[in-house]
Amino acid sequence: MADNARAKRLADLIREVVAQKLQRGIKDPRLGSHVTITDTRVTGDLREATVFYTVYGDDEERAAAAAGLESAKGVLRSAVGQAAGVKFTPTLAFVADALPDNARAIEDLLDKARLSDEKVREVSAGAEFAGGADPYRKADEADEGEADDAAGNKDGDAS
Repeated sequence: MADNARAKRLADLIREVVAQKLQRGIKDPRLGSHVTITDTRVTGDLREATVFYTVYGDDEERAAAAAGLESAKGVLRSAVGQAAGVKFTPTLAFVADALPDNARAIEDLLDKARLSDEKVREVSAGAEFAGGADPYRKADEADEGEADDAAGNKDGDAS
């Protein structure tokens, strides 16, 4: 079993080699400049590597890029093997990265929260405080209220 530092170095190397090969070495039109390698993870035994990618475009372009990556898997694995110089070249699995979709969903939720906050601001724009601007008694007012009570004033102003 390899140590984590070695697996991390191999994952970084795989990410760089695959990205360079996609940019310069593969002439598949489905793998244009809109495919980006975002992350790579290697298992502890260095036998399998998962390559995460994103595709700038619509669902049709994403499906085409996934098919292009599957067809180029052998060429990419041999390029990784040449660059890595390890006894066993890891098998490559390509997975579409969900990070952009998650970020988009979070942005939508934040937009909804901003709209809700704006509605609350609009509703409360002309409103006044229920108990006045400062609903707490101050020491001066408490003394005046006690003086009124002692004088026999029972208006209910000071309780």
